[in-house]
Amino acid sequence: MFLNIILLIIGFVMLIKGADILVDGASSLARNFKLSAMFIGLTIVSFGTSAPEFAVSVQSLLKGSGDIVLGNVIGSNILNILLIVGVSAMVHFLTVKNDTVKKEIPIILLISTLLIVLMNDSIFGLGANSFTRQDGVTVCLFFLVFIYYLIRMMRNKKDPETEEGEIKYSIPKSLLFVAIGLIGIIVGSNFVVDSASNIALALGVSERMVALTIVALGTSLPELVTSVTATKKGEYDIAIGNVVGSNIFNIGIVLGLPVALLGGISNITFSMVDLAVMLLAALLIFIFGLRDRKINKKEGIIMLTIFVVYYSYVIFA
Repeated sequence: MFLNIILLIIGFVMLIKGADILVDGASSLARNFKLSAMFIGLTIVSFGTSAPEFAVSVQSLLKGSGDIVLGNVIGSNILNILLIVGVSAMVHFLTVKNDTVKKEIPIILLISTLLIVLMNDSIFGLGANSFTRQDGVTVCLFFLVFIYYLIRMMRNKKDPETEEGEIKYSIPKSLLFVAIGLIGIIVGSNFVVDSASNIALALGVSERMVALTIVALGTSLPELVTSVTATKKGEYDIAIGNVVGSNIFNIGIVLGLPVALLGGISNITFSMVDLAVMLLAALLIFIFGLRDRKINKKEGIIMLTIFVVYYSYVIFA
């Protein structure tokens, strides 16, 4: 048990540090090519900070731990909004751009709804709940819509302030940081999956609970650190874009791609409460952003309160 705890800590450190190095290198690389702040947040930063979730999902599927995969994605998406946006809003109110409310956040709502429908086969009389390879392909195809949107965004919109931003590293150094970060993430994910599964078995705890708490929180720490840091620096586009992009990436690639390539997940044990809270979180960021294009401290407190209530349910139910 003690060895597994040590390995879990080491794995999380490698995941977090690897993601940190990856994001630094990728962000610098993006600035070298003069991309907008929101584009950086939606792509380089969000994809980079979602890399731990992707690595954990691939390793979990290879080891047959389907609940870890689903809990990793569902838990991370809940954490990304309720915890990360909530904490960031406590630091300073977050400005949400018009396009983000009208285009990017609705994509989260749509892909989250799609996931809920695909996971609930029993409601449609299709047998036990599962997430099949065909479901994974469907989610990946939907993700391509988001990629198409990003390509149009890159072509049509650039932020002059970001284009003039400081370039931290040269292109070769940025590429080196990206490579080192990826190695740390992949190795760290092995430690996390193995040790988390062993601890759950030893304590008699379900994989669902471990995935929704330990694994989801650990792999979401890069997003938390990145968004809070961006908020402190007044980079609200990066803070919001990081969360929005990560949630879309989590469902489309972290879950959809590994399942499409490696096979489906059968006998799903997740309750509708887990899925409902994931959808509620997406609705909250949409409603709060729509009202006055800001997410303030009061709304951050609401998000954090729901986060505490939900995780109290997960732990004690």
